[in-house]
Amino acid sequence: MSTRQASPPGRAGLALNHLLSRHSLIVGAALLALGLMAWAWLLSHPHALMADMPAMPGRDMAGMEMGGMTMSADPWSFAYLATAFAMWSAMMVAMMLPSAAPMILLHARIDRSDSESMRLLHSLLFVAAYVALWTGFSALAAVAQALLLHNGLLSAATLALDQRGAASALLLLATAYELTPAKHRCLEKCQSPLIFIHRYWKAGAAGAFSLGMRHGLYCVGCCWALMLLLFAGGVMNLAWIAPLTILAAIQKVAPPRWRLHRWTAALLLLLAGLLAIL
Repeated sequence: MSTRQASPPGRAGLALNHLLSRHSLIVGAALLALGLMAWAWLLSHPHALMADMPAMPGRDMAGMEMGGMTMSADPWSFAYLATAFAMWSAMMVAMMLPSAAPMILLHARIDRSDSESMRLLHSLLFVAAYVALWTGFSALAAVAQALLLHNGLLSAATLALDQRGAASALLLLATAYELTPAKHRCLEKCQSPLIFIHRYWKAGAAGAFSLGMRHGLYCVGCCWALMLLLFAGGVMNLAWIAPLTILAAIQKVAPPRWRLHRWTAALLLLLAGLLAIL
């Protein structure tokens, strides 16, 4: 027997002003709280992974305390990798959850499960699956950070690429990806929550988790290159994190006809050029 529900409710009753049901308000409040906690954690640990490494004479970095967290001089140590993973995970929740909120709230509004507790469970599973995809990305980013540090390509003081050429190359990579069919397809899925849910909707807890995983997969596919730009501006640089957060959100809520990914590519190309010549 197919697990796909016959169909979610029709589109006519799903206008934005109808999203403020009791269940949607609970889910919205939970998303806001989770996002605020992630941002608060980032703001309270802005230098948790930034320090001069052993190459600096007279510095004993072993077990150094930074922002209430112990970091190791060795980027391949468990302590460093665990801290880097935690920081990347917090950043991804803080940066990506706001742009996923329309999809999550729409899913909460559409769910027609019998009890409110089941609807809340389905929303929790949707969010957990979505966050799990970005957690996986965070694990890879933490390993990449350790690799760059180990090879002297990343500044230990700023967590930004030491060489302008490397930063420009990363910007060019992000520019190129913005113009690919893969980026366009993933962005389209994120820009049309109602169409996405109607196409992939499945009933029950497993269906909610599957839908969250699918949305997370498209979201990572849409924004992974933008997130890697944190290595260009500084992984914990809030002046870099905030614009990237806003850019990712604007791309997802803007109408597809605006083709904002093309304008993004032009902006990134300009930044790469300026970085190369200045």
